[in-house]
Amino acid sequence: MRRMLENIKIAFQSLSLNKLRSFLTMLGIIIGVGAVVAMMSVGAGAQQSVMQSIQGIGSNLIIVTPGERSEEEDIGAVLGTRAMDQLKIGDAKAIEKEASLIDRAAPVVISSSVISYLDKNTQVSIYASSEAAEEIYNFEIGKGRFYNSSDVANSSNVAVIGQTVVEKLFGKKDPVGKIIKIDGKNFTVIGTNEPMGATQFGADQDNMVSVPITTAQNKLYGLDYINMIMAKSVDEESTDKASEEIEKILRRQHNIKPGDSNDFTIQSQTQMLDMVSTITSIFTITISSIAGISLLVGGIGIMNIMLVSVTERTREIGIRKAVGAKNKDILIQFLTESIVLSVTGGIVGVIFAIFISIILDKFTILSTSITIFPIILAFTFSTMIGLFFGIFPAMRAARLNPIDALRYE
Repeated sequence: MRRMLENIKIAFQSLSLNKLRSFLTMLGIIIGVGAVVAMMSVGAGAQQSVMQSIQGIGSNLIIVTPGERSEEEDIGAVLGTRAMDQLKIGDAKAIEKEASLIDRAAPVVISSSVISYLDKNTQVSIYASSEAAEEIYNFEIGKGRFYNSSDVANSSNVAVIGQTVVEKLFGKKDPVGKIIKIDGKNFTVIGTNEPMGATQFGADQDNMVSVPITTAQNKLYGLDYINMIMAKSVDEESTDKASEEIEKILRRQHNIKPGDSNDFTIQSQTQMLDMVSTITSIFTITISSIAGISLLVGGIGIMNIMLVSVTERTREIGIRKAVGAKNKDILIQFLTESIVLSVTGGIVGVIFAIFISIILDKFTILSTSITIFPIILAFTFSTMIGLFFGIFPAMRAARLNPIDALRYE
């Protein structure tokens, strides 16, 4: 142990004689380790963000969309490319009435409109649904109330607005009871949502207005269909069986014959989590692999500088052998220097990655999460690189003939 510490001390002394050269040699390791750790922290942060989003809504949420979705398509692609007249309000009512494992089900129409108040206006997302949406989507009302079954039945011109809309149109004024215009039609603000923040993809969930679905269909957009159905199973364990119940009910509702494919897609929150987790994992591995090339370049740089060091210290090696140093001692000393160079670069790289991750988390829409795994992985790789690329220079130094080394000028 004492001898190893002495070797490490000599290694630091040797590297400190050429500080700039040592730093430039470590640069490839610093960039490689920093990039790998930073990218893995972005990937971990994205997964955590998705999980928190799902936990906020509920992991027992089931989403039904029109059209049959293939494994390669997401819900957004389905809504954008399929005919959307396959889901009706009656489908949601049938699910809520007939499915024993479904707690609530709500029809949903999603669109965008220009809303205004006095001389101010803004573009917002319109989320239209039934009174069940408050419970299903876990809407938290800050002021006022959410629309009720009577508002839905009567197609009332009432609206619940998000905090971004409050700030844009009302500032510090209380919006409850005020009249806003949605696409030129008067609506009374009956409530405001508590802040929900941005989604994992950066979309502002507070820049939205929620209205009764019948109002949206009959008075705003003239629709007789819906975009999706959101349902909530009685518990998380029942989600898969509840999805099967929904499939049977909708096939009967749509008169789909045995053997024919569905004209709708059922997806649970856990399935969406698995899909997003897979995407973020592939992204993380791909980017980290590209960043890992810097580690390879850094390793080649270490081997190159150690070969130069062997040439510069040939006479020193001859003197050490002359006073009794064995080939093994020379080998260990140069290997130690190589590993110290690589590990030091790894430490600086981790510090650099933590700094970058904090910057990304504070000033961008990306969420980051530094975990111990990428740090351990980075140190392991940097140590292995120092060991692997230091073997050849160390063996070359150990094999030098002491007489020839002492004569070297």
